[in-house]
Amino acid sequence: EKAKLLRSQPAQIVEPKGLLYVQQREFAVTTPKDGSVSILGSDDATTCHIVVLRHTGSGATCLTHCDGSDTEAEVSLIMSSVKSFSNSTGCGRLEVHLVGGFNDDRQLSQKLTNQLLRAFDLQPEDVHLVTFCVTELNDREEQDIHFPIIYGIAVNVKTAEIFPATFPEKGPDEDLRSAHILTGAPLTNIYDAKTEQLRIGPYFWGPFPHVDFWLEQDDAQILQNLSTSPLAEPPHFVSHIRSTLTFLKEHPFPSRSLFPDRKPRIYKKNEEGLWEQVCSDKI
Repeated sequence: EKAKLLRSQPAQIVEPKGLLYVQQREFAVTTPKDGSVSILGSDDATTCHIVVLRHTGSGATCLTHCDGSDTEAEVSLIMSSVKSFSNSTGCGRLEVHLVGGFNDDRQLSQKLTNQLLRAFDLQPEDVHLVTFCVTELNDREEQDIHFPIIYGIAVNVKTAEIFPATFPEKGPDEDLRSAHILTGAPLTNIYDAKTEQLRIGPYFWGPFPHVDFWLEQDDAQILQNLSTSPLAEPPHFVSHIRSTLTFLKEHPFPSRSLFPDRKPRIYKKNEEGLWEQVCSDKI
């Protein structure tokens, strides 16, 4: 019933003000006390799942975008991140919301659904499954081709409301963050709720293999080879991958070009509610 209700809602366009956008293999956790961020969100999930874990006592809320790379470790990580904000509150319970995936040919969504359920089940704490809108419950069919119904969601940290969403602005350093994923990064926390700072990096990788080869390929080849579900990707998928590959080509050694001082790139929300880079000397 809950999945049906969620699927029936049109995706809301979430503007950048007060938003913290989470990319694949990133997570962020904050509480209702946060003066900068009121909404956590992520989209472009095809076979991926978006997970929201919330403690009803403290209101601490974590959103992550899982792709099945190391689900058990990722679930432990988000559990401990939410618990770190909820230790002092005796009352309340942990609630989880799972959204994403569809009936894809390779059954990758189903596999990820099973991994996530198992990982939460293995936790020593009780975790209550509140929203379950994944795989076959998030699937639609058009001329024998399957698609996800919901590609993205947002959670309002203050009210706990969860809704389908799209994001015209995906926050600072989009290519840098995507490059980090494409080079095989583990799940990464991008936000420090205590200082209300978005922290990107420092990230390190080596030259991306065959980057020139991939950049020479046409859209169809990129879609076919670099997507887990070529037929169901959003229209901007190929341009996003091209932009990331170009970034990797320009920065084969990020330790030299992007993070020479080994410090993260730090952003804070300005008075308009938009991210602004903080000069690292001030820290």
